[in-house]
Formats: sequence, C-alpha cells, structure tokens
Amino acid sequence: MTHEREAGHLVLADGTTFPGVLFGARGVAAGEAVFTTPMMGYEEVLTDPSFAGQIVAMTAPEIGNVGVNLDDGESVGGRPRVAGFVVRSLSPVASSWRATETLGGYLERQGVVAIAEVDTRRLTRHLRDHGAQNGAIGAAPVADLTAAARAARDMRGLDLVREVTPREPYAFSEGRGAWVPRGHAARPARRHVVAVDYGTKKNILRCLVDAGCKVTVVPAHTSARDILAYAPDGVFLSNGPGDPAACGYAVDTLRELLGQRPIFGICLGHQLLALALGARTYKLKFGHRGANQPVKDLATGKVEITSQNHGFCVDKETLPAGVVTTHVHLNDGTSEGLAAPALRAFSVQYHPEAAAGPHDALYLFDRFMQMMD
Repeated sequence: MTHEREAGHLVLADGTTFPGVLFGARGVAAGEAVFTTPMMGYEEVLTDPSFAGQIVAMTAPEIGNVGVNLDDGESVGGRPRVAGFVVRSLSPVASSWRATETLGGYLERQGVVAIAEVDTRRLTRHLRDHGAQNGAIGAAPVADLTAAARAARDMRGLDLVREVTPREPYAFSEGRGAWVPRGHAARPARRHVVAVDYGTKKNILRCLVDAGCKVTVVPAHTSARDILAYAPDGVFLSNGPGDPAACGYAVDTLRELLGQRPIFGICLGHQLLALALGARTYKLKFGHRGANQPVKDLATGKVEITSQNHGFCVDKETLPAGVVTTHVHLNDGTSEGLAAPALRAFSVQYHPEAAAGPHDALYLFDRFMQMMD
C-alpha cells in the first residue's frame, strides 16, 4: 500500500518546527535528532545499529535514487535501526540494477516514519549551533509532536546496547566477496576471534573474515569467562549505540579480559575499552557522523579520511599511564584512537570497515592480525 502525499512536521524539543511531506510508515517517531554527511550509503545508515534511537537527517540533497537492495544492509538481519528518517528531496524513481524496491516502500514495510521536503540545511545548521536534541516526526498537531519530542529518552545515561545485541552467540563466515577493495584480497582463516556484538555492522565482521579470522560473535552481556572458554586468539569489540558509561556490565567484562588476549575495538568498543582502562567519556555537542571525517595518525603523521558515527567521545586527558592517544580528529582534536601496548589492546573511534565510506584505514585489521600472530 502506498500512502497519498501527506503533510507533516519534524519538531525539535526546543520548539523549532520543520514542515515537510511524510513517506514511509505512518505514526509518530521520536528520538534524538542528528545529521550525517555522506553523499551515498543511505541504506547502510538506515541499518547501522549505532543509529538506534535516533532520527537521522541526511545532508545530501537527493536520497533514494538507487532504491534499496538486499545486500547493503549493515544490521545482522538487515532491518533498519533508526527511529526516523529525514531527507530534503526523495527521488521519484529508483534507478539501479541492484534495487529490489523503492526507499519509501522499504521504510513503509519496515515501519519507519520518514519525512521529505525538509529544509535539511537549516536543520543541520540548527543542530550544529544548538547541539543534537530530541525531536519527533508525524502528521499530529505541532503541539503534540513537541510534547513527544520532549518526552523522548535522553541519550545521556541510556543503554541501547541491550536493545540491539543478539540473544545468542553465532558464527559468522561471510566475506566481502566481489566488493573486496583492490589489494585487500581475502585470506584463509588462521586465527579465531570472538567479536563482542554491542550493535555491530556486518561489514566489520566481513573484514575480520577476509583478514583471516574465524569469527564467533557473542552478545554484549557475555562474561569474560565465557569469552575465554572459546579459546580465542583475540577479542574484537564492536560499534554500538547509546551512552558507553551506561554499559557498566560491558566495562566490567573488559577489565577482566585486559591482558588475557589481544583486543581491538571500534567506535563504542573504543569508548568501552577506554572506560575499562580507567578513562572517562563525555557527550559531544552534535557528534561526528559521515564518511568524510579527517583523522591524523600521530605515529605516522598520515591523515585518513574516515567514516564515523558517534555522539560520545573518550576524554583523552583522562587516559592513565601506559595508555596513549594514537589518532585525533583534525576538526576538533578529539580522541580517535588509543593503545595500551603492555596489555596488547588498541582501538579507534572511527569505522575502518567503511560501508559506506573510504578504505583509508583497512590496515587496522592487519594490525590486529599481526598482534595475534
């Protein structure tokens, strides 16, 4: 069923209102309103578990032109994780040989409320200047949407990992296949890695497989004892949504794992590793989200263009002795990587697996393999 064009609004908790036209599912969607800057990859954005609980606005002007296919979803199971979706212009056609349905049809089928014809430039500037805040989308009266936005859960202190982590362990053996970048051909498995799934993207797991890992994925609440019972050569800590400081159970597990096996963390995994090492985290004003974020490797001086999606950050000034900052964000100097050499642990805030985004940082998977070797 396709709905007729229906007027609606995105309303922020501070009362700022953005008119538009609804598409996708009907109803009211509420969550933290954020923006992300990639020109492509809206399918990956929609299905990235790190966007759980958030209304995501795309800054690229036209979205939906390549439709939706069955292969590009990043959540295990392929369903969207966003609370709502905002675009400037919704393409009237889906023109790609890979497309299986339109973006609007997909969001309607998956129950995601979305709105088009929004002034996303004005929205982005407002969130940039005033900070990310809760919002609501729907056809309801503006007063009702404002109330829904103000009643939405505060991201500070919110444990969303419990909502996206799998219930049971599972094996993962899918590589990137025809999409493997030049110079990064898949290798046979020679190391066993336990990946702790706080809300992982599938392409992270594919990169581990292609790097030469047998991958066993476990839920976020798995104990250190149970992780070590798999006799892994290394432990991987995935990305995920919400406030890292709210995931005390994960931090306690990592404290027990430190020094037991080589550890590699990405995004939320970076933040949780920092907390386990004794550092602190804090919420950024509007976060880093997009596929064009500049990061400097302090060891080599090389600048990488990276894919990122996070609203919280490690306070690098609180890192204890023996833990060093390895990467920084060139826009604001914030933490983008750390290493604890004596404990054989390292992590990065950005996404070396991309999907979508550049491949500048794929070498980090090789670094993890070398650490296990």
